[in-house]
Amino acid sequence: MTDEKIAAMIKMAWNDYKESNFEKSLITSRKALNLATASKNDFLIAKSYKIIAGNYSELSEFDKAIFFYNRGLFYANRTNNDSIKYSLHNNLGNIYCFEKKQFDKGIDYYKKSIAYSLKMNQMNQVYFTNVNLAWAYFDIGQYKAGYSFLKFVNSSRKKYGDESTEIVVNMLNGMYLSSINEYDAANAFFIKAIEQGKNTGEKSDLSYAHLEYSKFLKKFKKYKEAYDNLESYNKITEELYNQEKLKKASIAGFNLELDEYKRQIDKIESEKDSQFQSLKKSRIIVILFVLISLILLFLIITLVKNIRFKKKHNLELLEAKEIAEEASLLKTQFISTISHELRTPLYGVVGITNMLLEEHKELSRSLHLSSLKFSARYLLSLVNDILQINKIEENKVVLENLTFNISDEITMIKNSLSFLCQKNKNEISVSIDADIPEYLIGDKLRLAQILMNLVSNGLKFTKNGEVEIVVKLNKIEGKIYFLDFLVKDNGVGIATVDQGKIFEKFVQVGRKDEDYQGTGLGLSIVKRLLGLFGSTISLESNIGEGTSFKFVIPFEHDPQKTKNIINEIEVDLTSSEVYKILIVEDNLINQLVTKKIIEKNNYSCKVVDDGFAALAILEQEEFDLILMDINMPLMNGFETTKRIRLKDVKTPIVALTAFDKDEITDEAISSGINDIIIKPFEPVKLFKIISYLIHESKNELSIKK
Repeated sequence: MTDEKIAAMIKMAWNDYKESNFEKSLITSRKALNLATASKNDFLIAKSYKIIAGNYSELSEFDKAIFFYNRGLFYANRTNNDSIKYSLHNNLGNIYCFEKKQFDKGIDYYKKSIAYSLKMNQMNQVYFTNVNLAWAYFDIGQYKAGYSFLKFVNSSRKKYGDESTEIVVNMLNGMYLSSINEYDAANAFFIKAIEQGKNTGEKSDLSYAHLEYSKFLKKFKKYKEAYDNLESYNKITEELYNQEKLKKASIAGFNLELDEYKRQIDKIESEKDSQFQSLKKSRIIVILFVLISLILLFLIITLVKNIRFKKKHNLELLEAKEIAEEASLLKTQFISTISHELRTPLYGVVGITNMLLEEHKELSRSLHLSSLKFSARYLLSLVNDILQINKIEENKVVLENLTFNISDEITMIKNSLSFLCQKNKNEISVSIDADIPEYLIGDKLRLAQILMNLVSNGLKFTKNGEVEIVVKLNKIEGKIYFLDFLVKDNGVGIATVDQGKIFEKFVQVGRKDEDYQGTGLGLSIVKRLLGLFGSTISLESNIGEGTSFKFVIPFEHDPQKTKNIINEIEVDLTSSEVYKILIVEDNLINQLVTKKIIEKNNYSCKVVDDGFAALAILEQEEFDLILMDINMPLMNGFETTKRIRLKDVKTPIVALTAFDKDEITDEAISSGINDIIIKPFEPVKLFKIISYLIHESKNELSIKK
């Protein structure tokens, strides 16, 4: 067969591949490969291997795809055709970046593909690889690094872009704009990408556009739209990768692999025949051949033994891994259960203590009640510390973007530690650089936790002294302000031998019987939280001279974004309207505490013991909001909420629970719960959420009318 006919066959295989007909593509490319091999045309062999590798990549058999791409490169390097070399390097870059997660190796392949494009002066190929580079960086969250490639793509779009990349380019613009919080523009790009995908029929890129748009919508709690896009992604994926189609393709691929093995065997047999003819000429060589064969036999036996040993060793490692994962899961479940069981009675203790102090002002000086309240809060702090350290270790903590005033946050920390200050007769001094903007954007809650732990640590081990909090502006990069923090005390200090271990869990050094009884988790949490900010902490200390902790945290300064964030969270609490609240709670003590808190704010409320009672009372009465316990007998809060929503009751529902929020958020949202508050809680936080949800519900009703 002529090379022209083989090339036509390769083109057919490529078209079948583009239409996701993997079985047909593999069968055709297999025939083309055999014919190209017989014709000894290296370029056609390389093209055949490229299509075969592409099919295996789509079938998620990435190791085989890499093998066949490398086979293609072997033959491509024997030609002068730089176009096929560019294509193979680009495709290997895709696999290593997106599938094997070997990012550096993938980027290296992309750079080599660009070099071949520039050598040929093919700027459209440079453009295409830049699209892949931007996508690869965005895929691992490095939007700043990937933007330079997207910038080139956008500037060259009219000149070098084509219809095949338009969907992905619009999707990438949406992803980048979302990362810098330009949400309206991002939304427009995502919608444009999806519309283009529907118009052009490019199903693969359309599926990715739906997937990324689903992630974008989830950030704004548009869960219905996010779910619809995720379902579209799954539907398209199922069409592309129909199981029967994949099974047939797998069989075709198996036959192709047999051909590959046959080629290798034929090559070996050919070499063997050639060697045999040479061996016949000399008896010495024959003897040497026998000896070598014996040595090879010995090596094969040794190799088989090694393989068996490694297989056994791998099984043992796998079993150990499964045991470790099971132990980790059990640890997480244990911590979650213990935390819930402690928070539930603590809610009652803290609530009733507050009630006694509010209703009987004469008891406010009672040492016993103050000690009770302090002990309950200390126990709650211990529970939260253990949960926090476990979350960080399991990579479940995500930093939030909140607007805040650094001076106000530090003043709040100073005031909250006044009791500890008075105990050891200490003072807290604060110095804040005047060049720091009034409002910053970042995770103020994690920052407060870091400072609270460091300052309280200083106060515990300082008597008749001072703890300083100093904040200075380090540098400015665009909208990012890097702040230097210093927390310094003149207390007992830390010995040099102990300084290397104070950031470990449950470690306490230099403790005496009269010292404050901490958990040994504070500084460990500080170190791990700073790691989330991309920062580290340094320590300077001498015995008897005090201790200094230093660290740097970057925050964003953007007046317009700050204004938008404030507008989003602003809630009007000035309404004098009396709202009607339903409390669903099985614990009698918690019923009493929650009812007192609600009625103190001049709201009316009713209490029921379980989910069935809640369903019954909702048949008779209407409420402005429902406070729902989760862990109830007979029927839990999730199931109760689902049944309420099935009755088309639109009343806002807030989960009032002792479970950790991260553990129940997904199930809460899917059941129809509007928000979650963890017990014990600050009453003002509860009323803010109540007011916001009731106003939002009433606004929706008025719009519908």
